[in-house]
Amino acid sequence: MYLLGYDSGTSSVKATLMEVQTGEVVASATYPSKEMLIISRKPGWAEQSPDDWWKNLRAATAQILSSTKISATDIKAIGITYQMHGLVCVDKNQNVLRPSIIWCDSRAVPYGKRATDAIGAEKCLETMLNHPGNFTAAKLAWVKENEPEIFGRIHKIMLPGDYLAMKMTGRIVTTKSGLSEGILWDFKNKKLASEVMEYFGFDESLIPEAEDTFAIHGKLTKSAAEELGLKQGTDVSYRAGDQPNNAFSLGVLEPGQIAATAGTSGVIYGVIAKPCYDEKSRVNVFVHVNNTTDKQRYGVLLCINGTGILNSWLKHNAASGIDYPQMNELAATVPIGSDGLTILPYGNGAERTLENKDIASAIIGLQFNNHTQPHLFRAAQEGIAFAFNYGLEITKQMALEVKTIRAGKANMFQSSIFARTLATIAGADIELYNTDGSQGAARGAGLGAGIYKDFSEAFAGLEKVDEISPDSDNQQQYEDAYEKWHQVLKKQLER
Repeated sequence: MYLLGYDSGTSSVKATLMEVQTGEVVASATYPSKEMLIISRKPGWAEQSPDDWWKNLRAATAQILSSTKISATDIKAIGITYQMHGLVCVDKNQNVLRPSIIWCDSRAVPYGKRATDAIGAEKCLETMLNHPGNFTAAKLAWVKENEPEIFGRIHKIMLPGDYLAMKMTGRIVTTKSGLSEGILWDFKNKKLASEVMEYFGFDESLIPEAEDTFAIHGKLTKSAAEELGLKQGTDVSYRAGDQPNNAFSLGVLEPGQIAATAGTSGVIYGVIAKPCYDEKSRVNVFVHVNNTTDKQRYGVLLCINGTGILNSWLKHNAASGIDYPQMNELAATVPIGSDGLTILPYGNGAERTLENKDIASAIIGLQFNNHTQPHLFRAAQEGIAFAFNYGLEITKQMALEVKTIRAGKANMFQSSIFARTLATIAGADIELYNTDGSQGAARGAGLGAGIYKDFSEAFAGLEKVDEISPDSDNQQQYEDAYEKWHQVLKKQLER
């Protein structure tokens, strides 16, 4: 018996087929092999075609099935995780009306700010634990004002994962966690956020019904089953945004536990038991996947838009065909602090930790006679780690005690330089596990379909594969480098 998990990210769709009893990964596939196209028609804009997500999901599924001899009838449940905060608009026939405005698109910042000012910053935080900011609700407000003809044809809005589930089941539903990530959830009254809906002039009929994260959201339709090569009637039984799901995949479910990712964006996600908020809304609080009426769980999410995308930019523009492992090896030839070269990684739109300012990336202190390609590689990784720590300093004000950080051994965490820098400057051990988002989605599907009786049973096969401790011997060098980076950031913010 098997479970199928999908991780629909900004760069690709990954599928994982997992054996139920052992939690063993039988097969996995990622499509496309090159990073998915992001449409950027204006500075600060970022869009993707939902149809491309579906095509890539189909292709990844085909690779999974062709690489195994497993019958589709043995796949009992499907789970989905997805890039958060995106906006998908469909008409009554479930046709997509425009490209999805995805998470790193910053055009809606002014709409969120005006909503915050009108509703009241304190009221927003007390009710929604966040300012409307640049999230899904504000993105829809942009469509309403700038594309009224399209807005008038919208039957339902969805998050990216809701869209994929719709393609599978024909049903349009979301989750409470999903509503919270769109800043459409009233935490105080546990309902749709009427203040935001009324301010923007949205009819409640635009918003899908919210179901539990672990639940049967629908069954694979005949047409979807034929497209995917799967069995009609298979349960689609889990859906969560990529960061709550990443925490879930690492077993981060209880207060004080912390998860991290460092892919295109970088995230620290910690679990708390009571609603709280940052007064400047630099970090966000969402409904966690295992939140219930009797056992409340919320996720404190710190996001840095520009992290792995900086490393990717260097690879494509300054690495001359060198791959990521080679970049890491070259970076290791440079001392801590990169001989005075400092890089700010903020080049992927407005940053929540910087109060929604878009200061762009910056390379400071470059000396033509001293600095080389390896210096760029190390300064970038250090800059990303320092941006993480800058955000962690905010979360510590929200009673999150950072002692251990869990992450999958993937993306930036495959670099010992990045991991060691973060561990040292944050003063925390980093534990790396043999998991990823698609595996978490598969485990979640098993819980949602009732195949697993509890969380403990669902995490069979999860293993810690590495641990990085702070470099106490070189602590001062890291702290000096961080302080220099911090001063550069302050100057950029004052411009």
